[in-house]
Amino acid sequence: MVEEKKETGIKEYADGWITERAGTEVPGFLKLAFPVIALGCVAYIFIYMNGETAHSDRGVLVQKFNEVTQSSSGFMYFVGALAVLFAVIVVSFAFRKSH
Repeated sequence: MVEEKKETGIKEYADGWITERAGTEVPGFLKLAFPVIALGCVAYIFIYMNGETAHSDRGVLVQKFNEVTQSSSGFMYFVGALAVLFAVIVVSFAFRKSH
């Protein structure tokens, strides 16, 4: 038996687990979630750039490890800049008018 699909304007993803109605906008809380998550990730990268050096127990060990391995702050700033660029792209994509 052949099932007929009628055109309802609903697009299904993941075998119907996710559906999208044509012409609807992204909810506001999701648009707010993108910049909040992006800022949290970027802040985490810059706060813990060279490890948790201010921790009461293992902070001294992390500082000694950084001295021995000669961690590159320039490289970590480059990674942080890439994270900021990625966050800007994701947030701009989230707030762009959907097609």
